[in-house]
Amino acid sequence: MWVIFPNYILAKNVIESARVWPAREYTRVTLESIKPISNDQMILKNPDRLVIDLHDIDLNDDLKNLSTKILSSDPNIKQIRVAKFNHQVSRVVIELRSESKINIFSLKPAGGYKHRLVIDVYPRADELMAFVQDKEKKDLTLPKKEIVLTPPEIMKEKTSQELPSPSQTSKSLTKKIVIAVDAGHGGEDSGAIGASGSLEKNITLSIARKLKKEIDNDEQLRAVLTRDDDYFVPLYGRVVKARKLKADLFVSIHADAFTNPDAKGSSVFALSEKGATSASAKYLANKENESDLIGGVSLDDKDPMLAKTLLDLSQSATINDSVKLGNFVLDQLGDINDLHKSSVEQAGFAVLKSPDIPSILVETAFISNPKEEQILNNEEHQEILAKNILIGIKKYLASNPNIAKNF
Repeated sequence: MWVIFPNYILAKNVIESARVWPAREYTRVTLESIKPISNDQMILKNPDRLVIDLHDIDLNDDLKNLSTKILSSDPNIKQIRVAKFNHQVSRVVIELRSESKINIFSLKPAGGYKHRLVIDVYPRADELMAFVQDKEKKDLTLPKKEIVLTPPEIMKEKTSQELPSPSQTSKSLTKKIVIAVDAGHGGEDSGAIGASGSLEKNITLSIARKLKKEIDNDEQLRAVLTRDDDYFVPLYGRVVKARKLKADLFVSIHADAFTNPDAKGSSVFALSEKGATSASAKYLANKENESDLIGGVSLDDKDPMLAKTLLDLSQSATINDSVKLGNFVLDQLGDINDLHKSSVEQAGFAVLKSPDIPSILVETAFISNPKEEQILNNEEHQEILAKNILIGIKKYLASNPNIAKNF
């Protein structure tokens, strides 16, 4: 004889958190629940809106308050309305700023999150292109001039005043050297959390912005950020963005964490084709590569050329250049902080897998170390970090004048 327990069988799902991450590139809405969310969607016109019916979801405060989290400045979503449609369905109506591309997908529990339903709202292709062109509208052309390369051996002093210009070459430089600055983590992916609650994603963005400012102050360099606000960018997306912007170098900024709070010091990493150079490098690469699981990536989103790009194993020359770049930067970091390792380490970091751009990952310090967490939050120290990273970059460029593609 079968015994039925309706209260268990019909137990409803619960929304435990509702979050919104607005950005010009796209706005993400995330609903986190104790179980996978069964849902239906439809797109309606006049006005443009997305309707999502959540099955067996009660209309609790977390879901109701979603409507209050839309900023008037959100470039993609005008407003959200939430109501009970019937006794089994809660309806979410997302009113859009304009016709948009919508991507909806589910994520399994990862990185401390439970089940998530993710709604990404992208602007129309023409609007996004206009935004990109607006950001890239600066005239990159410099007056042609002849300069003589300064030998690297004169660069023993580590002061920026004595550094040669990165464009010192016997050839004429007509365009700026482009450096992609990658602020690690973002949005759903907070990265490591410090002893006092500091979020790695906030520290990396702050340092990245300061590094961009320092780079842009040099008339022959130009920085582009892979993210310029608190939103998630997939690891592969960071690589693709750097390549589309024709970056000459790629520098990813992070703040390390370890199980031992006494771990300290700065580190620099490059890609490895042959496995990690140490157990700690492997551990860190595995942890950083989990960002896509935590931040949330739709498997349908990948660029069709991505597999070829990231699986290209003819990277030896680029990796060698990455190690050289990393050593110059690491040397400069050693002037302002302890070094966790005295040389550049290598491991399989997904964010460094550009086949043609020298790429490094800078772990500025251990956010899990209370003392280093404190200095990482210090604006003045962040500026010093940015200045020293740039000095290392300039030294590398001076010793490798042909790194710029636009000679």
